Amino acid sequence: MSVRTAHIAHDVGSAQPHGVIGSPSFRRHAAAHVLPCDCSNRPECRGAAGWSFPVTRPAIATTNLSRDYGSVRALDQLSIEVPAGTIFGLLGPNAAGKTTVIRLLLGLVEPTEGEGTVLGFDIHKHGDEIRRRTGALFEHPGLYERLSAYDNLDYFARIWRMPEISRRVRIESLMRHFGLWERRYEIVGAWGRGMQQKLAIARTLLHQPPLVFFDEPTAGLDPIAAAALRKELAALSHSEGVTIFLTTHNLAEAEQLCDTVGLLRAGKLLAVGKPAELRDRIQAPQLEIVGRGFDDDVLTLLRKRAEVRAAHAADSNLVIHLSGDVDTAPLVSLLVESGADVQEVRRRGATLETAFLSFMEEVA
Repeated sequence: MSVRTAHIAHDVGSAQPHGVIGSPSFRRHAAAHVLPCDCSNRPECRGAAGWSFPVTRPAIATTNLSRDYGSVRALDQLSIEVPAGTIFGLLGPNAAGKTTVIRLLLGLVEPTEGEGTVLGFDIHKHGDEIRRRTGALFEHPGLYERLSAYDNLDYFARIWRMPEISRRVRIESLMRHFGLWERRYEIVGAWGRGMQQKLAIARTLLHQPPLVFFDEPTAGLDPIAAAALRKELAALSHSEGVTIFLTTHNLAEAEQLCDTVGLLRAGKLLAVGKPAELRDRIQAPQLEIVGRGFDDDVLTLLRKRAEVRAAHAADSNLVIHLSGDVDTAPLVSLLVESGADVQEVRRRGATLETAFLSFMEEVA
C-alpha cells in the first residue's frame, strides 16, 4: 500500500455511507447499519443513496482562494461556485494550479488566504468531514495489482465499513455499469490502463459520495478508452446525481463532458461558464487541414502571419486558429509553396480550444 493510499484508508476508516442502491426492502435493511452525519435530522439532507446533500446549495464555493509555496503563488484569488449535480471542469496546461485546487478543496493543504466550502463544510476547519463525504482519484489508480478486481473493491468497501449486503450490491452495480462484471475475478495487474482506470473510478464511487474529484481521469488512455470513460462518467453523473469536479488539459474532452468549465492559467482563473458561452465570447474560426509535410518550418511560417493566432500539427492533421474572419486562400497557398501536401481543407467555427487560446492571449 502506498503512503497516500494508507493515509486515505486510515482517514475514511471511521466513516460509513448513508445507504445503498437497490430495492426498497434492501434500503430498509441497510438503514439499520448507517452512521448518521451531523445533518441527518434535516429532511433535505436525507436520501436513499450515499452521503446526500441538498441540491439547492452549491456543492463547492470559493472566494479569493489562494495558495503560496514559498515565493511561488500556485493559486491566485480563485472564486467559483459549482452547483450540485453538475460536471465542472477545471482546464489548464501543466503547472496551472489544477491539482492544488483539489488538494485545497479536500482540506489536504491550508489556503494562504481566502475561503471555501465543500458540501457546506469549511475547508479550513472540516477537512476530515469533507473527505468522508467525497471521493477522489489522483494520478495513480491506487489498486492492488495482485488481487482480483472484485477483491479490490471488496477490500475498499470494508475500509468504508459497508455492511456485507451493501458491499455486494454496490460492487455489482458499479462493475456492471463500467462493463467489468464478467471479468471480476481477473487479476488487476494483468489489465491495461483503461480497465484499471475504470476500476479505480468504481473504487472512488463505492461509498456513494455526492461529490467526486478526478485529476486528469483520462490521462494515458487511448482515444477509444478515453471516449468510453467520458460517456460512462456522464451517464453516472446523471443516473446517481453525483457532482463531478475534474481537471484536464484536454479541451475537447471538457467540451464534450462538462456542464461548466473554468479556464486556469498560472494559478489565475481566466474565465468560467458553459462551453457554449465561452465559445460565443469570441468569433475566431479555425482551419483544419489534412495532408502531409506539416513540419516545424511550416508551422513557424504560419505563426508569423497576422491572420494566424496559433497553429499546431498532429500526424496528418494541421489546425490553424484564425484571428478573425479572414481570407484563408493565402495560407493554403503558403503551405503548398512550402512543400506540404494539402489533401483536404475545412473551415470551422470557434471551439473551446480557440476560446482558451483567446483568453490566454488577452492576459499575456
